[in-house]
Amino acid sequence: MNTLTIAWKSIRQRRLASLLTALSVALGVTLMVSVLVINSVIDRMFNQTASGYDLVVGAQGSKLQLVLSTVFRVGAPIENLPYRYYTELKKDPRVEEAIPFAIGDVTQTGGFPIVGTIPRYFALEYVPGRHFRINKDGKFLPGTWDAVIGSVVAKQNNWKMGDEFQLIHGSAEMGHVHDEKFKIVGILAPTGTPNDRTVFVNLRGFYQVSGHEKPLDEALRREAAFFGEKIDEEKLKALMKENAAHDHSGHDHSGHDHEVPDAQKEVTAILVQMKGDRLRGFTTIKFQSELQEANQAMAVNPIQQISWLMTNIVGNIRTMLVVLTSLIILVSGVSIFVSIYNSMSDRKREIAIMRALGAGRTAVFTIILSESVLLCLGGGILGIILGHGLVCIAAPIIEARSGLLINPFAFSSVELILLPILVVLASLVGFIPAMTAYRTDVASTLSD
Repeated sequence: MNTLTIAWKSIRQRRLASLLTALSVALGVTLMVSVLVINSVIDRMFNQTASGYDLVVGAQGSKLQLVLSTVFRVGAPIENLPYRYYTELKKDPRVEEAIPFAIGDVTQTGGFPIVGTIPRYFALEYVPGRHFRINKDGKFLPGTWDAVIGSVVAKQNNWKMGDEFQLIHGSAEMGHVHDEKFKIVGILAPTGTPNDRTVFVNLRGFYQVSGHEKPLDEALRREAAFFGEKIDEEKLKALMKENAAHDHSGHDHSGHDHEVPDAQKEVTAILVQMKGDRLRGFTTIKFQSELQEANQAMAVNPIQQISWLMTNIVGNIRTMLVVLTSLIILVSGVSIFVSIYNSMSDRKREIAIMRALGAGRTAVFTIILSESVLLCLGGGILGIILGHGLVCIAAPIIEARSGLLINPFAFSSVELILLPILVVLASLVGFIPAMTAYRTDVASTLSD
């Protein structure tokens, strides 16, 4: 009979104590595995989503807020830029793609963010190597009053092709409901990004919604101030008179197109891809610096901002959770030590008989150490299984609340060192009980 078999039989003799001890290890490992898997998914989602574009251009303010509101649709946008700024920026010879975003409204059902944009947005990769896919017969915003919705929006709102909805300015509970209606012409396949929880509407229709265009005089004065130009009062009066003759305010524009002057349009942000491959990084930095010096807008590298967020905020939370779960595992190791050590007084006669039958000190030492290792390894393996099971149960809930697609069977690289660490821990906590067995005096124990 080998050492492991004897150790296993000894564990079975103390079933309840052994089970509780292994379970304490399993619970600690379960928590750690859950934290590691969910954190790796969040980290991958943030970094992949942010890497679809070189720069995000928006009004001056908080860089992180610009990235979160534009790329992840979290929080309120900073401010808007004149539409003319977008038209001039996309003409820059260094710019490959410039995609305008108009943000600020939500859906009446579910409060999902609404983004006004152009069909070109869906032709580009949403993350490197992945393109948008749409349902059969779906279209990417061909008409003025068309809308494309994310998979989570379709599922939670029970929306389907041909359904119509209205935009709400502000919050879903207290905001102003616009009269115009958009028609769903496409449903996106799941992407595992914030696009799943977003409603996209044609930018032209977005501008034609009543209240989205600025009053012409205010718009022209703001545009002139933005570009440092002097306003021509006579021209302004003429434009105001012409605009008054074509005023569409107060009417239901749904299904009725009317051109909105560019001066009355604004964009919340612009997603920018730069040209070139070899010198792309240098071009991006130079372009970013030029925009900063112009003091009109700011260009932000989304990856840098997300890296800062993951390192300084999410990273600290992750470290705290890992430390807490590590302490739980350490306490579990102490419980293994207490369990085996307390059993030694009851097992002295058993150990003495083994020694009398020919078992050496080293063999007895190895048996006790093997018990500790088996308990730790058994608890660790059970904890890994339970951890992924817990993530499997939590995945649909997390997806429904945040749109994150979580693969419960995705392993974190840190998991690979969990079992070796548990073996080391088991060896440390099992050393003293093993030494106690090693030093057992056969003669005095049997005589007692």
